[in-house]
This record gives sequence, C-alpha cells and structure tokens, in this order.
Amino acid sequence: MEQSNQTSLKSFILLGLSSIPHLQVTYFLIFLVIYTVTVSGNLLLIIVVRIDTNLQTPMYYFLSNLSFIDICFSSTIVPKILVNTLAEDKSISFLGCATQMYFSLALGATECIILAVMAYDRYVAICNPLRYSTIMNKRLCHYLASGSWSVGFLNSAMHATFTFQLPYCKSNHVNHFFCEMPPLFRLSCRDTLFNEIAVYISGGFIAFCSFMLTIISYSKIISTILKIRSSIGRYKAFSTCASHLTVVALYYGTIMFMYLRPRHSYSPDRDRAVSILYTVVTPMLNPIIYSIRNKDVKGTLRKTLAVKQK
Repeated sequence: MEQSNQTSLKSFILLGLSSIPHLQVTYFLIFLVIYTVTVSGNLLLIIVVRIDTNLQTPMYYFLSNLSFIDICFSSTIVPKILVNTLAEDKSISFLGCATQMYFSLALGATECIILAVMAYDRYVAICNPLRYSTIMNKRLCHYLASGSWSVGFLNSAMHATFTFQLPYCKSNHVNHFFCEMPPLFRLSCRDTLFNEIAVYISGGFIAFCSFMLTIISYSKIISTILKIRSSIGRYKAFSTCASHLTVVALYYGTIMFMYLRPRHSYSPDRDRAVSILYTVVTPMLNPIIYSIRNKDVKGTLRKTLAVKQK
C-alpha cells in the first residue's frame, strides 16, 4: 500500500508564504528586488576579482567561490518562489522537488565549508604573514575549494536519495516555500527517525567541523591581534575579519537551528522565517558585507567606471 501511494505521487504543492492576495504581491516585489540585488551584487564581485590582478589572491579566490555559490543557491529557490507567489498552480513535480532539494542542500553545505576555509585563510594571513604566499599557494587553494564542493554535493546526494525513497501518503501539500527535508518528513507515512539521524550525523559533522575550524582559527587570530602594540594595527587586522565573522554568525546560526534540533520543535511559520534568512537574505548580504566596505574592491570599481566614462 505504501509503495503504491509513493509511486502514484507525481507532484507536490508548495503552500508558499501566504495565501492573502495583497501580501502575495508584496512578497513578490520584495523577493524580486532581493533576487536582483543578489545576482547583480555577487556577479559584479566575481567580475571585479577577475579583471583586477591585485585582487587575484587566495582571499578573493574563495570569496569568488562564495559569490558563485550564492548566485546558484538563490537561483535554485527564489525563481520558484516568484512563480508560485502569483500563480494559481503552485505544484512542483516529484523530480523537480528532488532536484531543488539536492542543489539547495549541496550548495548550503558547500557554503558552510567555504566559510571555514576562509577563516583558515585569514588565520594564515594574520598569524603567519611571511609564509602566507607559500602556505596558501594555488594548488592548496584549488584543493580546498574542490574539496568543499565535493563534500557538499556528496552529502546532498545521500540525503536526497534517502528522502525521496520515503513513501509520501499523508498529503502532497508541503507547508513551505521550497522543498526542504523537515517539512517533507512530515508528509511521510513511514517513521523518519533514520533520516533525521542521518541529518544529525552528516550535518552535525560538516557544521561542527566547519564551526570548530572557524573557532580555532579566530582564537589564534584574536590572540595574535591582541599582541599588536599599535591600536591602528589592531584595527586593520581585525577589520579584515569582521565581515567574515558577521556572515559566519548569521549563516551557521540559522543552518544549525534548522537542521540540528529535536523533531518535536518543528514550527512551520518559524521555520519559514529562518529558511528565508539563509536561503534568500544571506546570499544578498554577502557581497554587500564583503565588498562595499572593502577599499580594494571599491577602488577597482571606481577605476572601471572611470575608464568606461572616458
């Protein structure tokens, strides 16, 4: 019976953010603006890093990876939100739901690891400045980036496989704005304890290792900064890390809350709000936090605009 119900299910209905007409229009405009800023801001950052040889350093290499992840992450989720917000048909195919969940999980895990790698990069730059170019050579940077992508996509493949082998016979109405594991688990007529344990183990391993690498890196960084006698020197050293710490706190906090918590604490309204933070808002804020306050990036933009005006 479970198998027949599972195979007969060909699509899900994403209930979205609201069914109130005037709120739907408001949400559509807000998410359209956010998505436009996200794509244009991250794309601009990638282009700036590519055209300025002074910015082709390990820090900006990883930052370009982060920007590319944010573009893909946002594009995996927001366009479907925009369509479903105004459309009467809010359905998504079984395969489409699986694909959306696979890429969103993969990109989310990859971003988590890349943020940890960026913390390690700042540690080497501040604590071992004379050996920075030797340690953070191109080969290591490529290994770290490719390793982050590989772990993220392998982890996602496992969860996507486990999740979409479940029999969905309770309902096909997903009380969320995209296909995410917690709301999908609630639709299964089979106990999802195994799936949830798999999430705790793999997600906990990735999040914990990334978080610990970040904490260790910044404990060393702060210790080194406090030894700098000049207050100006301390400020310059810490300013290179402040942006990264802001993004790390926002991203890790929301990811851990969403995936590493007891099953009885699930709340659809609260979870939608948390999901919006790390799937929609954070990808928009990353280029703003990292770039607008960065003198090198702003200098390159001014030079490029000045050349075009001439």
